[in-house]
Amino acid sequence: MIDFEYHAPTSLDQVFGLLDQYGDDARVMAGGTALVIQMKQRLSQPGHVIGLRQVGGLNSIESTTEGLRIGALCTQRQIENSTLIAEDLPLLAKTFRKVATPRIRNMATIGGGLVNGDPNQDPPPALIALGASAVMTCKSGDRVVPLEDLFLDYYETDIHPGEVLTSVLVPPAPAGSGSVYLKFLPRTADDYGTVSAAAIVSKERDGTFKDVRIVLGSVGVTPIRAKDAEDALRGKALTDENIRAATALVKDAVDPLEDFRGSSEYKTDMAEVFARRAVEQAIAGIPAGS
Repeated sequence: MIDFEYHAPTSLDQVFGLLDQYGDDARVMAGGTALVIQMKQRLSQPGHVIGLRQVGGLNSIESTTEGLRIGALCTQRQIENSTLIAEDLPLLAKTFRKVATPRIRNMATIGGGLVNGDPNQDPPPALIALGASAVMTCKSGDRVVPLEDLFLDYYETDIHPGEVLTSVLVPPAPAGSGSVYLKFLPRTADDYGTVSAAAIVSKERDGTFKDVRIVLGSVGVTPIRAKDAEDALRGKALTDENIRAATALVKDAVDPLEDFRGSSEYKTDMAEVFARRAVEQAIAGIPAGS
């Protein structure tokens, strides 16, 4: 690892001052689980690392009129075990429980993971399906970015120079909906998924799809929302035939990178399979009487 100078500011104003001072030679660090690996592999070589651990007000989970606000420094373990998350957004608690190991989840933060921009991570598909947004803060104020628009390319996100991701806003799941996050793991339980899928489904009283959200991970350079499949299901009856026909469209939406977890063709096939399973299991999770 290259030599660098570590800074431990205690306020966002100090963070912004350091970013102004060191510019492109500085990187902000939350939990450090992603950045440290990048530095060891020489993928990132900052001369200055700005740690956020001592900055107050970034590690709380709060209920607001619009849903939950999750501070960027909240660890994945904190989110996994939060009573508020379990009650209001059980999909998130279940998703974060699938991330790596407890040792990693005790260090890794929600903000650090999102800023990293890795399309293989577990949380983004579930967060995007829930309609979450990231709050970017700079000296002049806040900018709110839907997570669906945050990821631009492989390890590239829509974070502007001088900005810090300070919180994640997650609205309530649609009333009477069922949801699920699935992760295909042919290797080990703590690995990235070969394919992952999040789905949220609600239905009309006549037994047709009311709203559907399907988001896939590990099958492109960013998380992918399967909008054509969603559109093909809305207003249709909850039949196996309709689900299979709609999720077959997923193959045209994904563009997986080939790696040791599978070929591009294999991941494409698995994307369709897991999109279908996610929709089926989300339907099964719809509360009785909804």
